[in-house]
Amino acid sequence: MRPRPGEVLHFSEDPAITVFRPHVAATARQPEAYVWAVDDVRAPDYWFPRQCPRAMAWTVPGTSEDDRERILGPGGGERVHAIEYGWVKRFLSAELFAYRLPAAAFRPFGEPVPHAHVAIEPVEPLGPAEPVGDLLELHREAGIQLRVLDSLWEFWDAVIGSTLGFSGIRLGNAAPRQPG
Repeated sequence: MRPRPGEVLHFSEDPAITVFRPHVAATARQPEAYVWAVDDVRAPDYWFPRQCPRAMAWTVPGTSEDDRERILGPGGGERVHAIEYGWVKRFLSAELFAYRLPAAAFRPFGEPVPHAHVAIEPVEPLGPAEPVGDLLELHREAGIQLRVLDSLWEFWDAVIGSTLGFSGIRLGNAAPRQPG
């Protein structure tokens, strides 16, 4: 599920949203109220149940061959997403919906590389919510390796210390770090 030209997407488990109103997200690091959406590049970051913790890594122009092999590994392609075993059933059974929104109402958000698009006024979807479908199949079709781990933390620590691009979402919901 990707946006078409002139669109951004908002993913939700609620299929009945008629207007997106700016709000301060519970996980926000800034005080401003926004409507949040993503573009084609960041859409795969949201092919998960909302509360599912996930660690994601992908190649960027400065990625070293060592990091690519060490973290993405053979068969890892250009991008790997990781979740924990405790989330697999919810991931496989999730009913996720995408809302297509007019890109003109949004501006890129995030530095140095934007990771989202935000609007400061209410935004109406361009149409009804669309079922996203099989999340595992979306990953396969996009060539994104999905890893299932006991804990995200060892993978996450390797990723953030590497030359790969990365994103961690809802990591506060991940299993606690193990001592040692």
